[in-house]
Amino acid sequence: MIKLTGKRALVTGGSRGIGAAIALVLAEHGADVAITYLNSAERASAVVSSIEALGRRGLAVQADSADTDAIKRAVEATAQALGGLDILVNSAAIGLSGPISDIDLTQYQTLMDINVRAPLAFSQAAIPYLPEGGRIISIGSGLGDRVPFPGVTAYAMSKSALLSFTRGLSRELGPKGITVNLIATGSTDTESNPADGAGADFQRGLTSLGRFADPREIANVVAFLASPSASMMTGSVVAVDGGANA
Repeated sequence: MIKLTGKRALVTGGSRGIGAAIALVLAEHGADVAITYLNSAERASAVVSSIEALGRRGLAVQADSADTDAIKRAVEATAQALGGLDILVNSAAIGLSGPISDIDLTQYQTLMDINVRAPLAFSQAAIPYLPEGGRIISIGSGLGDRVPFPGVTAYAMSKSALLSFTRGLSRELGPKGITVNLIATGSTDTESNPADGAGADFQRGLTSLGRFADPREIANVVAFLASPSASMMTGSVVAVDGGANA
């Protein structure tokens, strides 16, 4: 049984989609949870209300993941409000599609700032607060390891960076008893990639299970990695993709 009672977590991009599911599942297992959001103040407030309805402390912090100063403030606000920090989940991300010949370099830089620099900056800000037994968990993509179709090269490149980040940081933080792991997701039913959207049938066809993941199926694995049961797992890449990369 997963128990996170007394743990304090920060989930980036936690106002919707996979991030919101992670925040709620962590709270269901006993954690107090802060989330960051960019523009969805009402949605962030709703997630916090759901966390508090579970008897846990909740907090929403407005922070642009492309702004390193905002990232530092978000981590500091979380640690102050919750009395510390035990779990960081790097969930905030954006997508970018199209052939490399057509990619706008300004958009590409924003992609890298949010998908690559932000996990590094959030982790850097969180490390001083994380105790022995602390956790850093990042949400990646199976496209970071394998790109089975064209048009997602830039996005896949951003997610590939998380592989080395996770493995390298696990070496740095292992002596402190802090674990660092990565979840490689597949097609997941969210607003940005709905299971009934254009191209959904093609994506289902790439999987062994023939379906999209529910965001809670990703969140359940996050909760396990955040728990004492995963104390010997670090530097690991856990595929939760329905067999897309099998």
